[in-house]
Order: sequence, then structure tokens, then C-alpha cells
Amino acid sequence: MSGITASLVKELRERTGAGMMDCKKALIEMNGDMEKAIDLLREKGIAKAAKKAGRIAAEGLVFDAVSADHKTAVVLEFNSETDFVTKNPEFKELGLRMTELALNSNVHTVEELNNTEIQPGKTVAVALTDLISKIGENMNLRRFEKVTTEGFVTTYNHLGGKLGVIVEMNGEITPENIIKAKDIAMHVAAMDPGYCDKSEVTTTDLDREREISRKQLEAEGKPAQIIEKILIGKMNKFYEDNCLVSQIFVKAENKETVAQFAGDMKVVSFRRYKVGDGIEKAEVDFAAEVAAQLNA
Repeated sequence: MSGITASLVKELRERTGAGMMDCKKALIEMNGDMEKAIDLLREKGIAKAAKKAGRIAAEGLVFDAVSADHKTAVVLEFNSETDFVTKNPEFKELGLRMTELALNSNVHTVEELNNTEIQPGKTVAVALTDLISKIGENMNLRRFEKVTTEGFVTTYNHLGGKLGVIVEMNGEITPENIIKAKDIAMHVAAMDPGYCDKSEVTTTDLDREREISRKQLEAEGKPAQIIEKILIGKMNKFYEDNCLVSQIFVKAENKETVAQFAGDMKVVSFRRYKVGDGIEKAEVDFAAEVAAQLNA
């Protein structure tokens, strides 16, 4: 059991929802390989989620902005150590200013944005350092993305900045179509699709899903010739569950797909930023922290 630490077992539990002992056994059987352990739990029906849950989120806010002509949009994540700081007006103001600067400047990377003047004689990096010194908590411009299109773009911001979405559409820019596109962006926020359409699903992803489903069916004792027929249906269901345009539109009353809801328009791409995706937040023992401060 060398290398199978408690933290590794805990991470597998958080990513699959399986029991601690099942996670431990899976990791032992797969020699500590996290991805193989996830697949094994899914094959056994212990972990049924097709997508891995994200790690514990760091704090911060997601900001978004769209140009007046709806040709360019930006989504930006600005992190802090605590949720308390995200309520600070100066934190929000800097986030908004950075987002507008990203939208209206010829920048495409965090490094470029950090080195851009946000006011005469002061770069974004310096403004951020000043705010860190003033508030006394670490902050970080983690990431941003800019989408420019020949069609049009719109955004959706959820839960007061905890999640932001850009949707790129191919179609006529009308008030009605912009409203539709915003509804599709809301769907992306709610359903978290893995792909825009079937063309984005890699052979590796599909082969992995097929193999997991095959082993599940074999474990159920299904005959080989029946398994192949069932797999066709399961792969179609995988597309329906994971591809944005194939998903049932979240506000639909008649089971129409997102593509059907879009009508004459086509969804070209989307970006979905959730605060803290992929960041592991340190667990704090508040009693120990207070004791340490008192001792100091």
C-alpha cells in the first residue's frame, strides 16, 4: 500500500462520492493511479458521475464584459483568500476595471494584462500589489479569456460572480437573438457541458466511456452480442448528456434540445469559468490559528 496516503483517498472520495473503503481499495488495486481508480469505481457502479467533481474552490469573483457591438467578450477570474474580501468595494472595483481593460486593450494573456497601465503610471500588477498591502490579504488575477467573433457573443453571470459564461453564436444580431443566446449561456452555467458538439469529443474520451460501459454490462452478465447494441445507445446518451447543443434545454417545456432552441442560430463555442476550479483551498484549523496568535 506504499504511496496510498489518506489525502489521496480523501481526494478520490471528493471526486467520486464513493465510500472511503471503496476508494482505498480502488487506489490499492490501481497502484495509486487516480484516473484508473476513478474508472474502476465507475465500472463497478460505485461512482456513477461521468464528470469529475472539481476540487475545493478558492474564493474570489468571476467578472465579464461585452463590447457594445457584441463582437468581443471577456470573462475573468479574480481570486482572494477569503469570501469576506470579495465583498470589499475596492476588490470589486479592481475586478471590474481589469475586465474592462482586458476587453478594450490588445491583451490576450494574464502577463500582458498585468503589465498594462490601469491608470497613468500604474500597471495592473502594481494596482494589485497596492490593494494587497491595503487589505492585508493575498489576491491574484488568476485567468481571463477574450472571445472575438464574426457572429456575436453574450455573457451570463451567476450567483453574484461565482460563475461566468461566454457564448459565441453564429447568427443575426437582434435583441431577440441576444436574449436567446443569454438563455443558452444560462443553460451552460447550470448544466456544465463538457463539449459544444460531437466534433469536440475526442476518440480517447469516447473509447474510455465505451470501455467503462462495456465492463459495467459484462458485470451485469449481458451477452456479448447484446452488449454491442446497448453500447450504441449508451454512446448516443453520452453525447446527449455532455454536448451542449445535444442537451435538453434547461428551460424547455417540450424536451427541445439547445440546438433546436437556438433555431436559425448556431452555437459556435462557449467558455465557463467557476470560481476556484482546480484550486485546492487549504483547510484551516481555527482553534489552532487562534491559539497560535494568542501565543505570539
